[in-house]
Amino acid sequence: MIRSPSLLASAAVLATLATPAPAQDADPGAIVALQFAVSGDHKGVRASGAKGVCLKGSFTPAPDAASLSKAPQFSKAAPDKAVPVTARFSMGGGNPKISDKTKPTTRGFAMRLADPAGDMTFVVISAPVFSTRTPAQLLEFLQVRAPGPDGKPDAEKVKAFAAKNPETGRQAAWLNARPVPASFAGTDYWAVHTYTLTNAKGEATKAKLKFVAADKATLSDEELKAKPDSFYADELKERLARGPARFDLVAILAEPNDPTTDATAAWPEEERKTRTLGTLAITAIEPDATCDAATFDPVVDMPEGIAGPADDPMFAIRSPAYAVSLSRRSN
Repeated sequence: MIRSPSLLASAAVLATLATPAPAQDADPGAIVALQFAVSGDHKGVRASGAKGVCLKGSFTPAPDAASLSKAPQFSKAAPDKAVPVTARFSMGGGNPKISDKTKPTTRGFAMRLADPAGDMTFVVISAPVFSTRTPAQLLEFLQVRAPGPDGKPDAEKVKAFAAKNPETGRQAAWLNARPVPASFAGTDYWAVHTYTLTNAKGEATKAKLKFVAADKATLSDEELKAKPDSFYADELKERLARGPARFDLVAILAEPNDPTTDATAAWPEEERKTRTLGTLAITAIEPDATCDAATFDPVVDMPEGIAGPADDPMFAIRSPAYAVSLSRRSN
């Protein structure tokens, strides 16, 4: 479903580039403007996930998925269990020329699980945490990284911000501690926000959602050096020629003291109960236009039976920010 994006006055947006972030929630237009500025102001691309591959596939629910959620995608009856999926793998950031070999950058996975009763959309990343807790913190995170007159960010400002906001370094530290994935389809992806799953009895369960790759693969430093800067698309084409790339959608069930409003805080997954909700199969590459016509919006596109957090500001700002990004790349 295509939504009409919000239009913002460019002068008001640009004025925020050098203005300290306010304590209250930040303007999504200002955030998007800074995302583009940090990435090099490339035209006709997404503010994040500029470099990517559009895909199609299907999702098949687990036999007992409906016991957690009454969403139609989880309660399909045989023989119509599988639902069609439009998806997109991407590299984080707004630079369409970013190297696939970049380590401290998340790989992204956006998907829309179609159903006449309502689409189900997820935007997930290859790390269990996001980089900031609030939109205001994200705005300042980007402000200190915006290039100065010499084309580079002020290293002292970046260092001072990191010292004042240590949680903003968790994502990069997690990524830097692990090898680079050998494939978009060879790594796990997390929905960093807490979701509420509600079944037909009205029973609600809070959970983090994770897409677990069936065939994980990473590259050693030597293997990485031998790769070109853009190898993921070719690898994916070859992989899919051999068969679907599969992921299990797993619900990591919350315990009472788990943080549910802070996307920079990870849960101890090894200590949590899990339930498999179904299997996602990516089957083929699609034209970019299939994914470019609209946003993948996890805030708006959710059927009854599953909901994102109402009290996590980083989740709420996704929808207006995506609309601004769509407007910019469409004009």
